[in-house]
Amino acid sequence: MGNDKVVNIEERKAGFSYKGYLRGGIILIIAILLLVLILSNLFIVKENEYKVVRQFGEVVRIIEEPGLNYKIPFLQSITTLPKYQMIYNVEEAEINTRDKKRLIIDNYTVWRIEDPKKMIANARTVVNAETKMAEFVFSTVRSELGRLNYDEIINDEKSSRGSLNDQVTEIVNELLAKDEYGIVVTDVRMKRTDLPAENEQSVFTRMISERESTAQGYLSKGDADKNRIIADTDREVKEMLAKAKADAEVIRSEGEKEAAKLYNTSYSKDPEFYELYRTLQSYKQTIDEETVIIIPFDSPYASLLKGVQ
Repeated sequence: MGNDKVVNIEERKAGFSYKGYLRGGIILIIAILLLVLILSNLFIVKENEYKVVRQFGEVVRIIEEPGLNYKIPFLQSITTLPKYQMIYNVEEAEINTRDKKRLIIDNYTVWRIEDPKKMIANARTVVNAETKMAEFVFSTVRSELGRLNYDEIINDEKSSRGSLNDQVTEIVNELLAKDEYGIVVTDVRMKRTDLPAENEQSVFTRMISERESTAQGYLSKGDADKNRIIADTDREVKEMLAKAKADAEVIRSEGEKEAAKLYNTSYSKDPEFYELYRTLQSYKQTIDEETVIIIPFDSPYASLLKGVQ
């Protein structure tokens, strides 16, 4: 009897110990499950993204600030939208200019999401927003280029593409804001403007002809300017020479006048020396190496030559 009581007590102790382990295991499992549940519903918002919290498909919260956040388990879901600027390549398309020329336009758009709530409400997805934006860009580019002539678009000197890009950007933003799509276009740029393949050769031929004509015009103008400069220079040289010659004549006449005055003054002081000087001058003009002079022996000149006075 005593042995039976001892066995009963041991069995009860073992039962209590088993129940305690079981309860502790259940609590641990529940704690682990709760931890997993909490961790699985935590999410991080990065600097370059928006986090959209939906409950039963409806947007209940949009988180813009970076950091750690939590959503309600099973009831709420998270989607991500880009916060950075994106580039969308608009498909190339053919447009007509004001002077009825055809061009193929290829451009790209830089854009970003400014108001995620409006974007989701009216465009629903990023793809739909890009599609709507591309439609606005194309229609605006076609309209604006349709107001310009062909040479105003392709000619660098006459091109208005710089201001056109700004105009298109402004108009597209106005259309997007009017329909409340929640996105903003930062810039619209044209990568290239090409001719349709069937028109290229004829246009290239015409461009070559125009440039050859322009070059010939420059050459003709250069020749005309050269001839004018030569004629002006020749005229100036002739005028300078004529003036110099006239000045020289005046100086020469004044010098001769002064010389004559000096001669007269000198000759009046010694008439005999003047007579001798005039005689020698006449000999200098009339006598050369082949001249034979015959003079009387008793002539004054012979006396001078002989040194007899």
